[in-house]
Amino acid sequence: MSLNPFLVEILVDPEDKEPLWYFADEDALYNPRLKRRYAVRDGIPILLIDEAESVDAAEAERLAAREAEAIVTGSGPSSDPSRE
Repeated sequence: MSLNPFLVEILVDPEDKEPLWYFADEDALYNPRLKRRYAVRDGIPILLIDEAESVDAAEAERLAAREAEAIVTGSGPSSDPSRE
């Protein structure tokens, strides 16, 4: 189950308050600055720092290689009129 588009627009990391990368196929949100991954369970993002997973260098590199596939969160309301 993917995230609600409204959530994608407003979600940011709870610690640094910056956008996240959303990988729908992995049900995960990723903060490339802090190298931290948050799970998405049943369409609900689990943005608790204590439940986040720190990724090692190899995993950070793998996710960075997929940056073009990620949906960047926290971009605010869309200006796309088809979504209104």
